[in-house]
Amino acid sequence: MSRSRRVLCCLSVMVIGFILLKATPKEVAISSVQADVLSEDGTRQWLKGNLHTHSLWSDGDDYLEMIALWYRDRDYDFLCFTDHNVLAQSKDRWVDIARKPTGKDALRKLKERFPEGWIDERVVDGRTEVRLKTFSEVTAKVGQPGKFLLIQGEEVTDRFGKYPVHLCAANVKELIPPMGGDSVAETIQKNVDALISQRERTGQSMMIHLNHPNFGYAVTAEDLMRIRGEKFFEVYNGHPGVNNSGNAEHASTERMWDIILTTRLAELQLPVMYGLATDDGHNYHSIPSRKSEPGRGWVMVLAEALDPESIIPALERGDFYSTSGVMLDKVTSSSEELSVDVKADPGVNYRIEFIGTVAGFDKTSKPVLDKAGKELLATRRYSKDIGKVLATHDGTSASYTFHGNEIYVRARITSSRKHANPSEIDDFEQAWVQPVVGPAAEPSGH
Repeated sequence: MSRSRRVLCCLSVMVIGFILLKATPKEVAISSVQADVLSEDGTRQWLKGNLHTHSLWSDGDDYLEMIALWYRDRDYDFLCFTDHNVLAQSKDRWVDIARKPTGKDALRKLKERFPEGWIDERVVDGRTEVRLKTFSEVTAKVGQPGKFLLIQGEEVTDRFGKYPVHLCAANVKELIPPMGGDSVAETIQKNVDALISQRERTGQSMMIHLNHPNFGYAVTAEDLMRIRGEKFFEVYNGHPGVNNSGNAEHASTERMWDIILTTRLAELQLPVMYGLATDDGHNYHSIPSRKSEPGRGWVMVLAEALDPESIIPALERGDFYSTSGVMLDKVTSSSEELSVDVKADPGVNYRIEFIGTVAGFDKTSKPVLDKAGKELLATRRYSKDIGKVLATHDGTSASYTFHGNEIYVRARITSSRKHANPSEIDDFEQAWVQPVVGPAAEPSGH
């Protein structure tokens, strides 16, 4: 049963027996509630991974193999390479080591880690060049079956006018060229459609997600809420320049998430949209600094095996949480309750907030205007009824019981410990539990 839609499951033989014994309707309903428990159980395990990474194949400053080792050495289970509009497939891709200010340092580190027989160098017009290893070569060298998985991906880097529209495609077989469009929303939809077409044609497990909607303040909640076939966006991105928190005119990514969820589930009869945390790493030297670096945000996926065929369906079911440092032991959800258990660190305090929208919310909204009264390209201003904090608990375990009028409920856990290398100054470590569709959502919103 998908977490994205909590419905009463089929009655078991035992429940049928109770019916024959004239059990009350309330007793039958209670007996037939099925909880979805996200925790390690001997079959499924938590897998730590990052779905947004850049290298020297585009605008990153390190080699694929060195980036892979950075994550492998820090106990990540999987990593997806997502360079801009390119797949690391050509064996004839050479890079001038002076192309980046850190080029000489990067090559020195590469030679220290791979001292013999791995690096291809040449000198052209007095300048040293290094051949970039392909995804297949790096996978064979650094990947570890059953222990560390590398996934081929692409950041489909598109735009509408001056507005950047970027999406990460994971486990693709073929390059997806930017598809363009006559609006931001159409540009997103056409790129999503392109991945769906490749997935259907090849039969390979693939996923696509919208990146950093507040980068260039290009994407609004209204753009994203109507996209079909897109189940993910980045609620947290580790790049310091993507404006996760928004500003006076632009909603934060979390605020956008609540607007999107409410509208999709209460009005558009579309499925939930899940929130991812990613690194968007570009800079791998002199960590920490105020650059776009690895290790800031990731997903924890509960899956049966360390392969795309297990990980991607688990993500699509919502069997994961996103985090910038807070770790969870268990998430339990049903048509009646959402519970969270934190994997607590000694001396650290935790606040668990249950956030959602209930039926009867104020649906009105208004545009954001500049000082001259002209409408800005920005997410509209909506009522505080949308994405309210429904309950708060200080501690390592908490539950929210549905009252019957919820459209959805999600959970946010905030640590008392500041992020060691934050994307925004003074960020605290957090985790985001995926939304559970409530009893008051439209029937098709699953």
